[in-house]
Amino acid sequence: MASFYGLSMKTTLVKKVNMDEKKWFLVDAAKGNLGRIAVRIANVLRGRHKVTYTPHMDDGDFVVVVNADKVRLTGKKNEDKDYMFYAMYQGNEKRFSAQTMRTRQPCFLIEHAVKGMLPKNRLANTMLKKLKVYAGTTHPHEAQNPVLLNT
Repeated sequence: MASFYGLSMKTTLVKKVNMDEKKWFLVDAAKGNLGRIAVRIANVLRGRHKVTYTPHMDDGDFVVVVNADKVRLTGKKNEDKDYMFYAMYQGNEKRFSAQTMRTRQPCFLIEHAVKGMLPKNRLANTMLKKLKVYAGTTHPHEAQNPVLLNT
């Protein structure tokens, strides 16, 4: 291991047996912009807010998002931002604006933004399962006592 001015540093990687217990965090989406909230959520899902962060392990916590239908988009993104869906048939490409997606599936905006910020591998699937998004103010996870996350 290389040393810098005579000091040697060790990198410790956490193992499954040494992982902390998963915590629950609550995010109110009405208080922030979509991108900034999504970055904060993705970091908590990955476990980057912990000292024991290890990139190849799932050490993240659970995140509950409420008021997903009231998340803010800056500028003209509400009308101009498009989400494209393609069903593998010629000419079967469908585009929906963010405003349309907000009315049809209010949770989709946050889930899609967070998914794009996670790693592109199998580990991301387990991280996304720890994300719970709800359009209203109520959620069924009161028993876990989620702590409010500063966004």
